[in-house]
Amino acid sequence: MKRLAALFPLAASGAFAQCVMCFRTAAAQNMARQQVMNSGIFVMMVPPFVIFGGFLLLCWRRSQTFADTAAEEKPAPAEDYALRQ
Repeated sequence: MKRLAALFPLAASGAFAQCVMCFRTAAAQNMARQQVMNSGIFVMMVPPFVIFGGFLLLCWRRSQTFADTAAEEKPAPAEDYALRQ
């Protein structure tokens, strides 16, 4: 958790580093072009979120599979006692 907290300032500083030329171009646009630019930004954000969501789903399914197999392989205490005698 401490490692994640140490990386937070790096991620936060990257969020504020926009290209000045892009910022000024966007500020000089009329309302219709700003809407188009916002839509383009949204479209460009969708694939990384879908990929990240798929990766999290894969990790969750894998963890569930390993948890199920570990529960099946572990004998009950009574069976373990009977096997030792």
